[in-house]
Amino acid sequence: MMNNLKQNKFTPWVLLVVRVYVGWIWLYAGYEKIINPKWVGSDAGMAVTGFLKGALAKTSGDHPDVQAWYAWLITHVALPNAALFSYLVSFGELLVGLALILGAFTMLAAGAGLFMNFNYLLAGAVSINPILIILQLLLVWGGEQSSKIGLDRYLKKYFPSKSDENKNTV
Repeated sequence: MMNNLKQNKFTPWVLLVVRVYVGWIWLYAGYEKIINPKWVGSDAGMAVTGFLKGALAKTSGDHPDVQAWYAWLITHVALPNAALFSYLVSFGELLVGLALILGAFTMLAAGAGLFMNFNYLLAGAVSINPILIILQLLLVWGGEQSSKIGLDRYLKKYFPSKSDENKNTV
């Protein structure tokens, strides 16, 4: 059944819709941050600091939303570098969105999106993150079908995957 789905002529079209939807969510989220001076600009780091301090407030109780090891990372890595993380998050979201919409470096973009979504969840922010994780896992599972209708089709010539190299040597 899995091979049938991966070879189905409609699969790339379904995954295109998923890819563009997820890409739009990321692109819009990144754009909103980039135009906000609390994320990028004169006050960069303020919004991240507020988000991270909110995450640290979720570390107490019998069943904390944020685990102690992640609180340690927030306290010792992210907060001291809040301005840097602010830029990384803002431009990371924008680039993931753009790449997914265009179908360029789709697996890398989906992986980066997954990484960000898991970090948001670990910081105690549920929101749309579980839905995006499921959709991005679907894109990763779809593999080549996820970017068949996109720029990856053309970029493949310049950035061949290991499976493409193996096909050429057999």
